[in-house]
Order: sequence, then structure tokens, then C-alpha cells
Amino acid sequence: MKKIVIALMLLMSVFAHAQVSINVNIGTPPSWGPQGYDDSRYYYLPDIDTYYDVNQSQFIYDNNGKWVRENRLPSKYRQYDLYSGYKVVVNDYKGDRPYTYHTKHRANYPKGYQGPPQKNRGNKPDKANKQKNQNGNGNGKKGDSNKSKGNSNKDKGHGHDDRH
Repeated sequence: MKKIVIALMLLMSVFAHAQVSINVNIGTPPSWGPQGYDDSRYYYLPDIDTYYDVNQSQFIYDNNGKWVRENRLPSKYRQYDLYSGYKVVVNDYKGDRPYTYHTKHRANYPKGYQGPPQKNRGNKPDKANKQKNQNGNGNGKKGDSNKSKGNSNKDKGHGHDDRH
């Protein structure tokens, strides 16, 4: 009986540890991220051919044949408006290299791709707060309105999952 109790305690401690690791790895999506996909790790941004890793709060892009991770967009895209740009949600890729399927992503979601309407998780900072809120992620672009492209709850089922 004593062995069973010890085995159960050991099993429970392993299970409790696994739950903690899962919760630690979930990041907070950015305010410019698409609403309704809080459990997704990656977005593909077709207009700038870049990925965003929600867990690490990093952009992933090809820099002369080498994939790099940065907290900021590459300098040539710093003026890109993340609030207005389309975000393809990559829901079912669980590894650390979403660019493994980059050829497929570029073919399926070329520059200028617009799928079903998206609504951002948060509002775009207004011009008065732009300098204060802009932390180098290229969140603002002159001439863009603060209006989000709307969607309704019925559109939540239209995520762009890449099934592999």
C-alpha cells in the first residue's frame, strides 16, 4: 500500500509540473494581433513576408538567407502599419521554426493577401500617444485611419490554419 501511495504522489507531481510548463509558454498577443486567436503562437504577415512569434514577442524574417529573430521589425519595414496589415494565423504549427513551410506560406498568402475581415485585439494608438506607445515595432504609419476592419463572431471559424 505504501508503494502505491508513493507512486501516486510521484505521478501527481509530474502532472503538476507539466501543467505549469504549458502555462509559462503561452505569450500575450499584441494589441495589433487578430481578435479571437489568443491561443495561436504565430502570425504570418504576407505584406512584409515576416512571421511574428507571440510567445517570444519577436519578428522572424529572412535576412540574406538566414532566418533571424528580433524584437523589432527590420528597418525597411519599421513604418509598416501592423494594425492595418493582414495577419495570417498559423494555428497548427507547434515547433520553433514556422518558416519551415515558408514556400507554402508565400504561395498561399502572397503580398497584398486579404482573407476574411479581421478585427484587432486592441485599438491603434492615436497620433498624440503614437510616440509614447511606439516601441520600435512599427505600429504607426502616417495617413492611416484608426478604423479596424470589422468582423463578427461568426468569422472566428475562418482562421487561416496551416494544416501540416
